[in-house]
Amino acid sequence: MPTLPRERPEPPPAESHQARAMAESFGTDAQRYDRARPSYPDALVARIVAGGPGPDVLDVGCGTGIAARQFQAAGCAVLGVEPDARMADFARARGLQVEVVTFEAWQAAGRRFDTVIAAQSWHWVDPVAGAVKAAQVLRPDGRLAIFGHVFEPPPEVAEPFAAAYRRVVPDSPFSNQPARRPLDMYQAMYARIADKIRETEQFNDPEQWRFDWEQSYTRDQWLDLLPTTGGLTQLQPDQLAEILDAVGGAIDSLGGRFTMEYTTLAATAVRAATS
Repeated sequence: MPTLPRERPEPPPAESHQARAMAESFGTDAQRYDRARPSYPDALVARIVAGGPGPDVLDVGCGTGIAARQFQAAGCAVLGVEPDARMADFARARGLQVEVVTFEAWQAAGRRFDTVIAAQSWHWVDPVAGAVKAAQVLRPDGRLAIFGHVFEPPPEVAEPFAAAYRRVVPDSPFSNQPARRPLDMYQAMYARIADKIRETEQFNDPEQWRFDWEQSYTRDQWLDLLPTTGGLTQLQPDQLAEILDAVGGAIDSLGGRFTMEYTTLAATAVRAATS
């Protein structure tokens, strides 16, 4: 969800869903996106599946189907909604049924689901309209689960990246942001998501979940992932190359690899019983 490896150069949460050019730029290299982006903790998927009344899942902003395939492997029947046709085509090729449209414009046509998920995508959805629509398509006791990763590389990697980004894209409104941001900031963002869900008055009180884990990256693996992040998907090739060269040099100084400490956060709520 958030951030530039954390997807840092995204608009503020209140405006993200209006930034359609960036929202639909991730399909520039769908194959790389699917290959490089991390999957989600098995414990998160299992908890969501166990907390739903049945196997039917709607994946909002499914992208290439990274989360959807995990839910399929857990025994769910998944329908994806994805505005980028390139991402949707990739997901279809991997066995996922996808309808190409924004969630706000998507028509349920009477279909109902046991679970609605949004993996690293809810910041591209209108937070008010999205929560209301999720409630409309969920069966009684169905669950809405919004989740995403916090990408915060160690300072030895994050700081050279930030310096290179400022140098290469000096006019970007995001160039003056700190190299790393505290976890509290992301937790506050998920608290705001929970508040929007609560405001619909159509869900039981939302919960916030947290999963901590680690993943080791080689130089090549991290440089494969970086171009799939929000602030880099729209850069010119020479700009991207300069940033990747700086980050690659930083990783070389660490011995050619580093360990990323991930946190996956979730805001989730059960559809309230209707009278």
